[in-house]
Amino acid sequence: MGRALAGHEDGFSGLVARHQRPVYNLVVRIVGDRALAEDLAQEAFIRAFSHLKAFDPRYKFSNWILRIAHNAAIDALRRRGPGLISLDADADGPPLSQSLVATDDVDAERLVERADLAEALEGALARLRPEYRRVVVLRYHEELSHEEISTVTGLPVGTVKSYLHRARAEMAGLLAANGWGRPATREAGTA
Repeated sequence: MGRALAGHEDGFSGLVARHQRPVYNLVVRIVGDRALAEDLAQEAFIRAFSHLKAFDPRYKFSNWILRIAHNAAIDALRRRGPGLISLDADADGPPLSQSLVATDDVDAERLVERADLAEALEGALARLRPEYRRVVVLRYHEELSHEEISTVTGLPVGTVKSYLHRARAEMAGLLAANGWGRPATREAGTA
């Protein structure tokens, strides 16, 4: 970071190498178009480089670049207008569902069930409002804290928490409607 702030391109290229995947993953999940996401990720790094003197080193570079990328993606959505946003399963990096479902179990039956659940989660995520989807991606895929999500999106921390709560509730409803609810437990003494 010091070399980048001193104006050395090799210092900035190191930052790009370290942060290009999270930036791209965030943007592609917001805009749903791989080619556009590549352009927007590149645009975010160009903006960051040209405004590097405005960066405050007291804060994390990752939050700053994710905010720039987030804003570029939102601007692109506004220019494109309302419409459906696709979350392609073949986007670079692991699908968000892998971040939401633990896959460290070796039991084949459980792995199949978890793969089915992962697919159901991706479908539910795709049906969320874009503002909910953004905070879910930042929280569970990028593993940012509520405060970091607030910094990236410009939303108050309370709104981030509210969006996450609403998104989880909405996803739970969508999953339950597709048969992923908890099995009913029988009370003792009933047959």
